Amino acid sequence: MKAEADKFRKDFSHVPERISGLVDLAYNLWWSWNPAAKMVFKQLNPQAWVESIHNPVRMLTELPAETMTVASKNPLYLRHYDIVLSRFRQELDRKNSWFTEHFSRDHGLTIAYFSAEYGLQHSLPFYAGGLGFLAGDHLKEASDLGLPLVGVGFMYSEGYLHQHIGPDGWQENRKELLNRDSAPIKRVMYNHDTQLVARVPFIDPPIYIAVWRVDIGNIPLYLLDTDIRENDPSNRMISYRLYTGDLEQRLKQEIVLGIGGSYVLDILGIRPTIVHLNEGHPAFTLLERIREHIADKMNFEDASKRVRETTVFTTHTPVPAGHDAFPYALMDKYFNPYYSLLGTDRQAVLRLGYAPQDPPDMFNMTAFALKMSTFCNGVSKRHGEVARAMWARLYPGTDVDTIPIRHITNGVHVPTWLDPRMELLLNKYFSPSCPDWLNEHDSPLIWDMINELPDEELWAVHIQLKRKLVNRIREHKRRKWVGEGTDPVNVVSGGALLDPNALTIGFARRFSTYKRADLIFQDLERLKRIINNRWRPVQIIFAGKAHPADDEGKRIIQKVYRYAHQQEFGGRVAFVEDYDEQMAQYLVHGVDVWLNNPLPPNEACGTSGMKASLNGVLHLSVLDGWWIEGYNGMNGWAFGDTNNSKNRDWIDSQQLYEILEREVVPLYYTVADDGIPHMWVKKMKEAMKSTAPVFSARRMVKEYVRKGYDPALAFAAKYEK
Repeated sequence: MKAEADKFRKDFSHVPERISGLVDLAYNLWWSWNPAAKMVFKQLNPQAWVESIHNPVRMLTELPAETMTVASKNPLYLRHYDIVLSRFRQELDRKNSWFTEHFSRDHGLTIAYFSAEYGLQHSLPFYAGGLGFLAGDHLKEASDLGLPLVGVGFMYSEGYLHQHIGPDGWQENRKELLNRDSAPIKRVMYNHDTQLVARVPFIDPPIYIAVWRVDIGNIPLYLLDTDIRENDPSNRMISYRLYTGDLEQRLKQEIVLGIGGSYVLDILGIRPTIVHLNEGHPAFTLLERIREHIADKMNFEDASKRVRETTVFTTHTPVPAGHDAFPYALMDKYFNPYYSLLGTDRQAVLRLGYAPQDPPDMFNMTAFALKMSTFCNGVSKRHGEVARAMWARLYPGTDVDTIPIRHITNGVHVPTWLDPRMELLLNKYFSPSCPDWLNEHDSPLIWDMINELPDEELWAVHIQLKRKLVNRIREHKRRKWVGEGTDPVNVVSGGALLDPNALTIGFARRFSTYKRADLIFQDLERLKRIINNRWRPVQIIFAGKAHPADDEGKRIIQKVYRYAHQQEFGGRVAFVEDYDEQMAQYLVHGVDVWLNNPLPPNEACGTSGMKASLNGVLHLSVLDGWWIEGYNGMNGWAFGDTNNSKNRDWIDSQQLYEILEREVVPLYYTVADDGIPHMWVKKMKEAMKSTAPVFSARRMVKEYVRKGYDPALAFAAKYEK
């Protein structure tokens, strides 16, 4: 273990003692899902809040001392500050929680949650898509419920990618280094004045990792960083960016995450009782847990059994090519010194990663995780079925329906994804009957009160959010045009001509071929008639990134972009570049319809549709992923060919046009004398009522506790005796 001097500690001496709690609050992402806490920062200087891109650490660093002094003497500000800080400290000091009330155990326990990506807040770009947002929501909900959980992930200095669309519509990947010292992260210190730097144990050539910490309420997330001077140039690049296309670099990433992450927890005095793997990327942590038990005088069989019984594994990938597998020769390059420490021979270790569908000399990370976990699950009911069929050959002689891969359908963190204006409206009508409704939001009884909301008030909030979305897109393009001299065509294609009064469809997700972002363009003339209807116009906003190595995905973006700047579409098709968590918030709050048309059964879940429905945005989707469970005939629309025809894209597109022409557009534009589309609002209420409790992260995490964590903790308790 080595240490590196912390030469970059920020100075907040300009923050008066009276409001010094702002610094602690800024470094804990609890503020990000508590609107009153956001306002504590925004009220200091609304323009500075915007310019910091809602990053309170950066804002506090840049604000002049005069501004802080004025705030510290403003009685109205101090009243708000004191209330928020009191709530914040009560949350951090809380002893009783849902977890302690329902799963009290008298021995110390810790759940370690490992994930290659986390979508927490846009100032921390450590995510590529749904997997990361799911992990971030899991940690936030774990804090709300009081779980004894720690997270482990990567500090990506370049994040995933920053997207720029060139004049020809081709995605360009721009580097933008994270300024660690203006982000809500802290160095993990060793001996008070140096940063913790550790060597990944027993792996050659040596790899060193620096350790950072993000606080998410009561949950610590430890981030591993190889971009330090102790490493050679190749190893410094391990944590540069998410999901490198280089196979050897990918293997080193997963060694650092799994083995290095486990070792860091051990250094910090954290010995996890159970481990939850979010996908197969961190599965090498299971080898490190076996090695630790071997070092405690267990044999390989007993150590493997103990690890298996105390591991939870969630698989998210229904596409075979999405599962990492490494050649034995590459494994040997890094693990030769490690095999002998596992109390068995090389072949026995490598067999743990054998998958019958792979070549015989490949170590498959998902197969390894499935074999080494007692509780395994997919992320929707349909995905559980797909996963059982996909991995059936790992369980010879087992009926496919009894293969031990169950499902826990994903959910979204309601306080994060429910717009604050919508929350205020719900407060107005829910609080008289249930003052603590937000803490009980996984109860369907709470959401039955949605019908008490007057249509005109719900519609007014929705229109306000829609205008906010359109204004945000226009302002973004204006600033880019002024600042960079962006091609005027890019300004138009990016949404400068959007109309806040038109029916607005949103499509925002990763651009992979199976997502079929271009499906709606199958019949251009029919689409133009729908979009350009003089009395009932429709507009479509696209957003999303293709993987840097996915040229097919980039070609789909290019195709959409080129349609967006065709005059025949009248500026009613837009592609918003560099989609991130902040733009996701604007979109799921502000569009009217959320479009989703993957090629079944390739959508494991699809949480963006849940976020939209939570805010009254109606879902228009192929029946795949969560929508199979979520659709009830009244909360949105479903379409798609169920016969898997060869010309499925054409059939699906024709059904989509039919629903738009006959149902969606007429319903939106059927407005009563009071200016309200009451039937549309009725459908909005049904979407919120049917989605919020069932597809919440609260329901999801409680389900993980009951089905996965509690049985694993019972196994762990057996070993403690």
